Amino acid sequence: MFNTKKPTTTDMITEKPNGNGGGGTGTTLISAGTTIKGDLSSNSDLRIDGTVIGNINSSAKIVIGNSGVVEGDIFGNNADIVGKTSGTIKVKELLQLRGECVVNGNIYAGKLQVEPSATFNGQCHMGANVVDMGSNEVASLAK
Repeated sequence: MFNTKKPTTTDMITEKPNGNGGGGTGTTLISAGTTIKGDLSSNSDLRIDGTVIGNINSSAKIVIGNSGVVEGDIFGNNADIVGKTSGTIKVKELLQLRGECVVNGNIYAGKLQVEPSATFNGQCHMGANVVDMGSNEVASLAK
């Protein structure tokens, strides 16, 4: 009864598979109150509740939480945005703009879901031809 080990935060993160075919297991978390300046690259899921000033590239899912702020371009398989972003967003599959999110910049997505309370200012490009575009092509179109 008293000998059972309670899982720590690290245990919970590393034991959860991301389930989307990405190369990693678990989720990388940038917590509220944390600011990172520079580009991020990951093969596993990312959750950002802090601030990132730089580009984000993930072969899995990217979640920008309610307190999350990203100033830079976002490239991923799937993305779920609840916080604030400014920059180009390119998602191969599903991009969800949820809650009170504020997105300033162009988006390129295979599929897009926008909640009524979300704010989006920019151009939207959707469909299979967008999925086939490389990161360099998207960057040149965003200029």
